Amino acid sequence: MIRVSAFRWVPPFAQGVVRELRVRWALEEVGLPYEELLIGPEDQRTEVYRALQPFGQVPAYEEDGLVMFESGAIVLHIAERSEVLLPRDAKGRARATTWMFAALNSVEPPIQNLAEIDIFARDEAWAKEHRPAAVEAVKKRLSGVAAWLGDREYLEDRFTAGDLLMTTVLRILRHTDLVAQMPALDAYRMRCEARPAFQRAMASHMAPFARNAPPAT
Repeated sequence: MIRVSAFRWVPPFAQGVVRELRVRWALEEVGLPYEELLIGPEDQRTEVYRALQPFGQVPAYEEDGLVMFESGAIVLHIAERSEVLLPRDAKGRARATTWMFAALNSVEPPIQNLAEIDIFARDEAWAKEHRPAAVEAVKKRLSGVAAWLGDREYLEDRFTAGDLLMTTVLRILRHTDLVAQMPALDAYRMRCEARPAFQRAMASHMAPFARNAPPAT
């Protein structure tokens, strides 16, 4: 049985964007069952968990003696097992893999930088000074994706693991209107999120947070 680590609870700003969602979605797309390993801050520091994930993060992935970490690598591992996420022809697989790397290496870093400014440092003087440049860096990447999409439904001729990762990256900007400012890009995100596999993955992702929410104060 496949086992995927996830947090028991995270603050609302992180709910819906923790990277284990990517793995859940990939597993739902290819129809592979899995079980959760729910962890908390006290688990992240233990030698037992660090043996699965050296940095104490989620997700960690276990399957028949194989232990993996890093959401992109795990999604690629899952995608290689099904044509649903990676085309069978070599060129199609290469193109889909290219978009996986683009999502994580070209698009996510400036988006994550802006999110960290907005969520963790928005009242700091340095953050207010730096934010306009961070927004422009994000817009530059989003414009590149939007221009490529044009009137396409997906990044290539059908949904692939590249779209899966790109969608989860775009979701990090949900606290802004930057994606909504580009209607074709926003429609693309919503199209991917409308997939039944995403809906199932999101429900599973959110369920532990509801069960383990701290008491209201």
